[in-house]
Amino acid sequence: MMNLPNKLTLLRVAMIPFFVFFLLTDDVAYSSYIALLIFVVASLTDLLDGKIARKHNLVTNFGKFMDPLADKLLVTSALICFIEMGRISAVIVLIIIAREFIISGFRLIAAEAGIVIAAGYLGKIKTTVQMITIIFMIPDFGGHTVYIIEQVLIYASLILTVVSLADYLYKNKNILLDGGNL
Repeated sequence: MMNLPNKLTLLRVAMIPFFVFFLLTDDVAYSSYIALLIFVVASLTDLLDGKIARKHNLVTNFGKFMDPLADKLLVTSALICFIEMGRISAVIVLIIIAREFIISGFRLIAAEAGIVIAAGYLGKIKTTVQMITIIFMIPDFGGHTVYIIEQVLIYASLILTVVSLADYLYKNKNILLDGGNL
């Protein structure tokens, strides 16, 4: 039987197609606000599933795998939609997605060696800033001031993406260097 934290994770994944639909459509009244609501609820399930799992000792291998994957799917879906909408550079999104692939691959190498690497502090800050950026960008308010704030948030997300990757690789370099094999 699936526990509550894992159900919340699956709910987050199930919300993604609805989020994308409402973000990209102009055919539904208030669609960007519906997309915003879905994204906020999905983001809150991320907070809840982890807290519930740790508090009630419901941490599972499924949750360890699916929770970060659900987060990546939610964030990258939004960022790819913003490319489609002309709101963010594809280069920035590619850097953000590349970081996620690198970290995921790194974790696979570690897992094969029986090592579990928890998310780091900078990675958590990066995810939080990315989610705040997305929440701010979903309703397109327009205007010069809003544009500047969006750009600051986008570049803060980009910088945190690169810095958290460098930190992650530095702190775990022994996994790649073990035995002198790269």
